[in-house]
Amino acid sequence: MQTDTTRTPDDLPTAIDEGPTLRRRRLAAELKKCREDAGFTQEAVSRQFEWHSAKVTRIENARVPVTPRDVNDLLTLYGVADSEYRDALMTLARLARQRGWWTDYKDVMRPGNFVGMEADASSAKVWEPIVLPGLLQSEPYMRALFGSGRSHDPQAANDRRVELRRTRQRRLTGPSPLTLWAIVDESVVRRMIGGAEVMAGQWRRLIEVAEQPNVTLQVLPYTAGEHAFLGGSVALLEFPDVAHLDVVYLEGLAGDYYEEQPAEVKRYRVEFERLSTRALTPEESTGMIQRLLDDL
Repeated sequence: MQTDTTRTPDDLPTAIDEGPTLRRRRLAAELKKCREDAGFTQEAVSRQFEWHSAKVTRIENARVPVTPRDVNDLLTLYGVADSEYRDALMTLARLARQRGWWTDYKDVMRPGNFVGMEADASSAKVWEPIVLPGLLQSEPYMRALFGSGRSHDPQAANDRRVELRRTRQRRLTGPSPLTLWAIVDESVVRRMIGGAEVMAGQWRRLIEVAEQPNVTLQVLPYTAGEHAFLGGSVALLEFPDVAHLDVVYLEGLAGDYYEEQPAEVKRYRVEFERLSTRALTPEESTGMIQRLLDDL
């Protein structure tokens, strides 16, 4: 079953300033490709090493970190002979086990690792039908949301949620800022979260942030009618130089879901871009927000 694969270090896509989440996902994709090239099933690999049946699946889905020793054993099993490629993957495994800044906030994060993926992404396409995207929220708006949805939580926990969200917002500035394209339902900008004073400050923040060259904000008017994203929030995260690792994140009360199949990710991208043609232009959107502010 073993075959001598011809993968080389040049096969490893590179990205600028990538963090442990993206490294883990790149490593997972490389290991999966090596396994498939060698003709092994996930079950056969698990039996070979007497691992739990789900371990290989979790490694290839980047759900668990993998040790350099495991990488070495897997590549030996798969017949990967190129020493430079093997060394590159084992180095990737070591780097992927580093802690990201967000791990300090695990106690107030939703299950999964959306924040880690967002931290490594080069761009994000976001649809929000209920509240503003976290990256665009003002602190008073955040506190109003947490005070309502998590009113029984200790104040310290909500303070940490605010701190986490404000730290995430740093991705919109700096030398390599995240490119954000956000489409929000008209009800989102009209809904009075926290009262008139909070919303006035939030509207001013939206107008200010929308002026940044890396931020596109559109409002989908009520008149747009039905569309493909009526089911809930959608975030499409795209990564530099590794498009096959782009991921769609769907958030819901019943749980979160990640779609990573390239064909499905492409479908969501097409639907998002189609939705953008039915939304107000960025100029019309900020104009609507300014009128709301003027009429307050």
